[in-house]
Amino acid sequence: MRTSFENRRSRPALRLVLALALLLPGALAASAQQPAPPNPAQGAAAQPAPSPAQLALARRLVVASGMSRSFIVVIPQFMDQIATSLTQTRPELIRDLNAVLTDLKPEFDKQADEMIDLAADIYTKRMSEQDLKAAVSFFESAAGKQYVDTQPAFLSDVVASMQAWQGKISTNMMTRVRAAMKAKGHEI
Repeated sequence: MRTSFENRRSRPALRLVLALALLLPGALAASAQQPAPPNPAQGAAAQPAPSPAQLALARRLVVASGMSRSFIVVIPQFMDQIATSLTQTRPELIRDLNAVLTDLKPEFDKQADEMIDLAADIYTKRMSEQDLKAAVSFFESAAGKQYVDTQPAFLSDVVASMQAWQGKISTNMMTRVRAAMKAKGHEI
């Protein structure tokens, strides 16, 4: 049985996995059908550079799909972690540390933009310009915006449901294993 600490530790990872799975529907099936990306050691000639239009569409897709929210929240989360970590043992640092973090925030916000650009570049390697246009059209439509808006609450509900489901499966599996082992003369 997991302790509450272990459950809290695994929740962010589970949420990330679920978020990625939901944001990238069919990603596993699609990647199984597509050739692997070129090996950087083989040189850049293996794949042509994306057109500026394709790159712009890919960036729009990262933003419109809500994926960029995942990158943008990292900066304040890290800043909060640093502040909490440093001020737990040194509370006299709070005022100066808050000033430093406020001054540094714009610099690190630009690094979130870098991740948006990296994700866009990855999309250009996996999707044609035509497919990017279709995906952007969906995410910029009323239904696409509704899909993106519902994701945080949806993921929260899925995580809660999955935890209950995992508990049920775990209990059922252990019951079945014990019964099968007992039939073989082992008591566990």
